[in-house]
Amino acid sequence: MALTRDKKNQLVADLSDALKDAKMTAFAEYKGLTVADLQELRKEAREAGVVIKVVKNRLVRVALKEIKEYKDTDTSALKGQLVYAISSEDEVAAAQVLGKFAKTHPAMQLAGAFSGEGEAMDAETVTTLSALPSPNQLIGQIVETLLPPVHAFTGGLTNEELEFRTNATN
Repeated sequence: MALTRDKKNQLVADLSDALKDAKMTAFAEYKGLTVADLQELRKEAREAGVVIKVVKNRLVRVALKEIKEYKDTDTSALKGQLVYAISSEDEVAAAQVLGKFAKTHPAMQLAGAFSGEGEAMDAETVTTLSALPSPNQLIGQIVETLLPPVHAFTGGLTNEELEFRTNATN
């Protein structure tokens, strides 16, 4: 069933609003995926705070032209059947969701992304971003690196059997 002009205009307006607030919009070819696969992708994306949209590329181009940051953005990568992952909270969450899903579903191929500043990224860049740890994982790695010296120091101070402690207290 074809969309009416009013529905297309509403879809473009909704998409423009989502893209204005987006820190990153990643897209991938999904040809060969089943409806169940896309539902699984939407579930994973929802858990990560990412919105998944399947929209005609022409409508995405129209929506991008309505946003100041994206007016001059190269949209030549928007070819084929694309699924769009839009993240308004995290700069790399959209790429991570699509990248993680593409690892388990080889039919999905990362195609590119748009940063929140309107820069177009190629598939290789998106693949690299998808492999980055999340901000919470990075914080955890930093804490993991900083804790062993602190534990060693405090353990040394509290160890009663050390020679310098027994000599100092006598």
